[in-house]
Amino acid sequence: MRAITKVLILMLISSSIWATEVENLRIWAGPDNTRVVLDLADRVDYRLFTLENPDRVVIDIDASQISGELPFDSDRSGVVSGFRHGIRNGNDLRVVLDLNDQAKPQSFLLDPAGEYGHRLVIDLKPEGAQTPAERVREVVRTAPDGEGDMVVAIDAGHGGEDPGAIGPGGTFEKEVTLAIARELEQRINDMPGMQAVLVRTGDYFVPLQERYSRARQAQADLFLSIHADAFRDFRVRGSSVYVLSRSGASSEAARLLAQRENKSDLIGGVSLDRGDDMLSSVLLDLSQSAALEYSNSAAEKILGELGSVGRRHRNRVERANFVVLRSPDVPSVLIEVGFISNPQDEQNLNNAHHRQQVANAIATGVHQHFHRTAPQGTWFAANREGYRHIVARGDTLGVIAQRYSVSVNRIREANNLNGDVIHPGAVLVIPAAGG
Repeated sequence: MRAITKVLILMLISSSIWATEVENLRIWAGPDNTRVVLDLADRVDYRLFTLENPDRVVIDIDASQISGELPFDSDRSGVVSGFRHGIRNGNDLRVVLDLNDQAKPQSFLLDPAGEYGHRLVIDLKPEGAQTPAERVREVVRTAPDGEGDMVVAIDAGHGGEDPGAIGPGGTFEKEVTLAIARELEQRINDMPGMQAVLVRTGDYFVPLQERYSRARQAQADLFLSIHADAFRDFRVRGSSVYVLSRSGASSEAARLLAQRENKSDLIGGVSLDRGDDMLSSVLLDLSQSAALEYSNSAAEKILGELGSVGRRHRNRVERANFVVLRSPDVPSVLIEVGFISNPQDEQNLNNAHHRQQVANAIATGVHQHFHRTAPQGTWFAANREGYRHIVARGDTLGVIAQRYSVSVNRIREANNLNGDVIHPGAVLVIPAAGG
């Protein structure tokens, strides 16, 4: 009996010394900051401070320990050059992040969400680093007076510790969306009158509000958010296009999709003490009515073009209350390029040629939309009555027609061509799209 009592006492002492454990270390490096995440067995009390010469961040966590070595990849660690830890005061954990430059830390605790448990998040912003606003504005090139580009902000959904949906073959939504976003950026930049800017340029997390804020900072004329969600029925497949709803969702599937996507901040990790109420008040902004109408026009063009690539889940534009679409003054469209939960869609999304086709369809839809709606002072307005194309090596009538969103027959008619033979250096008259 005494032996059992001693064992219980020792167990109680042990549990009081080690209240919780740091189970894992994850680091995500982006262009604006580096995020360090400590996965915890339970919620903790902690203190954080910085030291110089050399630069480092110190985190003291009460009644905690680390069992074994935690992973650290110096090639993907951003401003963090090293990770060390030890025990202080007998039962408290000290974690030291060695830095390769000065950085301003911001830290917060996150409760369990999705596949993650309790987390301690430390965001490190290097001193002198560009702000997101400076970075996105720098990307947008200037154009001659009277022929300005229409700016398209492209948002690759999810990222970093938020993988999004995961396909039956293990494909991460965040990887598919970034691959298509990069293809779409290139396609838009290759087309006349448009300039693309990526909201997320790598594998890191960006909060939902920050995503459309970056589109506003880039003075974007259109915001496109790319996704490849999952559904409880693996047989459901195909692309769909959404705009914001200020009332109810247009279908139960749209409501569930928005509900899942709006949880991204909980999974990816956002400090909730931001001191603003923009997310709840933005829908009251009267300027949004015009943006919604413009969004719907763009969405219809994009949806029409996606029908030429493969199956569409819906043949009409859907509506739901997506947080990422809540910009009051930037027309915004969310594009589901397929259901990653469907084996065939997952296979297609892993195919580079298919991703190129999807990106081309979206870009063509956007080009058609701008050709009808772009204001005075833009390249589209200056060339709305038709324009000229100098044939380059490798050009075909089909490629040229696709680039300018007109039919091959209309190019033939405008240039009195009897066949499809064109020669490099020739100048073709391109009729206005839809004219």
